[in-house]
Amino acid sequence: MTFGLGELFALSSAICWATAIILFKHSGETLSASALNLFKNILATFLLVPTALFVEGIQFPQLDAYQWTIVAISGFIGIALSDTWYFLALRKVGAGNTAIVSSLYSLFVIVLSVLFLNETLHWTQFIGFLMVLIGIILVTWQRNRKNVDTPVLWQGLALAAGAVFLNAVGVVMVKRILEGDGFFWIISLRLIGGILGSIGLLLVSRKLLKVIHEIKQPRDWRILIIASVLGTYISMILWLSGYKYTDAIIASVLNETSVLFIVLFAWIFLKEEVSRRRLTGVVLAFLGVLVFVYNSGGQG
Repeated sequence: MTFGLGELFALSSAICWATAIILFKHSGETLSASALNLFKNILATFLLVPTALFVEGIQFPQLDAYQWTIVAISGFIGIALSDTWYFLALRKVGAGNTAIVSSLYSLFVIVLSVLFLNETLHWTQFIGFLMVLIGIILVTWQRNRKNVDTPVLWQGLALAAGAVFLNAVGVVMVKRILEGDGFFWIISLRLIGGILGSIGLLLVSRKLLKVIHEIKQPRDWRILIIASVLGTYISMILWLSGYKYTDAIIASVLNETSVLFIVLFAWIFLKEEVSRRRLTGVVLAFLGVLVFVYNSGGQG
């Protein structure tokens, strides 16, 4: 059994993201998805760049033009485009349907990693992955989901699947670059690429001024800022560190546990009810993680 730095970072990222979601819910403050996404990414950038200066100095990583282009494209498709499609899917088919499709993330990463990173999946790891996938579906499945027309449903599901696929592509394409030096500068540029892409898409859709106006409205920012720092700055560092120090296949499956921690934390801290089905899903998924990690051997 191997549980090294990469596995620890990947699991910690899931816990940080889940904690941030609970804080967002607890704050009672609401921002539109586009406004919240732009705000938290800009805030994370203002924290990441000083972090890069402090940890790595003013010397940028020794990457060629092609590698820097890959980093920037990774940010655009994995942050800007992926998030845009995801939010469109949410509007069309609701959170329940979108959450189920989101469980395809680790499957996409596994396929891409086998094809392009020469990673391998042992049959016992595949069993663990299936346990995690089934557990997440049990947790996210809702009997009374948003009622939508069939064409709109398929369009929304396609957008959700596309968003998850782009996120997987974005992280797999930058995986080998992350393994080198200059980690904080690399993820800073990736995030800046995502922000510029998001601003460009908002300009094209003529929503940028509306989003800026929404962010400027007076509100209690304390918990929102804490949740944004935890859910973007810290979580992103841990998330990409997971991919730096272990196989993408392993990191992606551990990332999937965020939805399980959200359910558990909502039950513990927000006193939300947990059905027997959802509890069964949580237990099954965590057992799947144990099976998966027990038969893995990452770099950590």
